[in-house]
Amino acid sequence: MGNNKVHADQKYIEALLKNDTLVLKEIYEKFAPKVVGYIKKNSGDESKARDIIQETLMTIYAQAKEKKLELACPFDAYFFLLCKRKWLNELKKNNKQKVTINEEIVSIGDESEQYANETMIFEARNELFSEIFEQLGKACKELLKATFTIKSMEDVASKLGKSYGYVRKKKSLCIGQLTKMVQSSPKYNQIKNLL
Repeated sequence: MGNNKVHADQKYIEALLKNDTLVLKEIYEKFAPKVVGYIKKNSGDESKARDIIQETLMTIYAQAKEKKLELACPFDAYFFLLCKRKWLNELKKNNKQKVTINEEIVSIGDESEQYANETMIFEARNELFSEIFEQLGKACKELLKATFTIKSMEDVASKLGKSYGYVRKKKSLCIGQLTKMVQSSPKYNQIKNLL
């Protein structure tokens, strides 16, 4: 994300990665009340708000772990924007008719917007991949799961009791099938249009 200087609030991202309970408690104390207030004012309740907060923290954790997320904006703005978008998506999904969007508490900078967009795209890609992955046949899922955790194809072949040649060919076919299924999904084009 650009050549921006890492923000001091990167400590919150590091805390998530290290499961630092003191800093995680600080996240809940400093940033959760604003999210809870927003969701309560927009057709939600405290329980729904807590769910959104938890899902958002898990998304940030996954992106930080996989993509080495480095913030160049305040955590508060980034976190709030992600929670807000998750909540609005939830409302759209559940087709709530009476939604009052209270924008007065939102003060978002361009960098926060950029980080939130990238995180939402990251999450959408992961959800699509997981959804399509589950549609693969049992043999493909088993093989690909093994290759995700075991680096050596020889070890994968040994674990599955198959020949090295078979495993290499089958992996290529499974990845091809998975790619084709992902690219033919309507959600794939929706995600592409977000870029």
